[in-house]
Amino acid sequence: MVGVAAWPLAARGQQKTRFPTIGVVGSASASTNDDERKRVFESACSEFGWVEGRNIHIVYRWAESSRMHAVVAEVVALAPDIIVALGTSVLNAVREATNSIPVVFVGISDPQGIGIIANLARPGGNMTGLANFEPSMGGKWLETLKEIAPHLAQVGVLRFAGAQVRILRNIDAVSSGMKVVDCPVHDGPEIRAAIEAFDGEPDAGLIVFPDPIFRTFRSLIFELAAKQRLPTIYPFRSDAEAGGLLSYGINILDHLRRSAFYVDQS
Repeated sequence: MVGVAAWPLAARGQQKTRFPTIGVVGSASASTNDDERKRVFESACSEFGWVEGRNIHIVYRWAESSRMHAVVAEVVALAPDIIVALGTSVLNAVREATNSIPVVFVGISDPQGIGIIANLARPGGNMTGLANFEPSMGGKWLETLKEIAPHLAQVGVLRFAGAQVRILRNIDAVSSGMKVVDCPVHDGPEIRAAIEAFDGEPDAGLIVFPDPIFRTFRSLIFELAAKQRLPTIYPFRSDAEAGGLLSYGINILDHLRRSAFYVDQS
């Protein structure tokens, strides 16, 4: 599956008197290989002639969701030339912290629907990047889940609060009378409460939307879904490889690699 890319930011056009600084902010979790993310990003940047320590400086910050705003504020205070935001929860913190520093987002579902950009052709403002899932993907997730659980009568939708509303609406639109339970969450305790609410519910399943917070708490989701006997579909292949039932989605590292193009254009 290929994500949709917005047009690059306008060049800032300023003569640099120091190495350009790139701030890369992502969600921290035991299930995420930070070194691999660094390797992929720096390798992609080098293809455009940007090499860490030679002509650019890259500041990496990985944080749990509870510390994300503080970490983003720390990065913004460094006055980087550009920020690469990995995931919706990260981008929300960046949006609150700055409206002037150029931002390249990665791993954002339906950026137009949540008001990040005006449209894909001309994003406007200080943001551009790669969208990973369009609203119609919601129906595909439900369809795929029903193929392995044909008696499904209700489905919980686990999403980061405030995000991916149009994908949720698409699931509602194609549910054909199935009960769709919206489960917006911010953290681990809310994830636990949302999944445990299905305890004893017959013929229930779960759709996990893409967001770094669900990578942070992926082991918890696996554990609770198994305990509640909930057939669950995830957005990334790595989720299934790590122990989830099945997945349908993109290669997020490929999107991180492609983000270097927008960094180069900024």
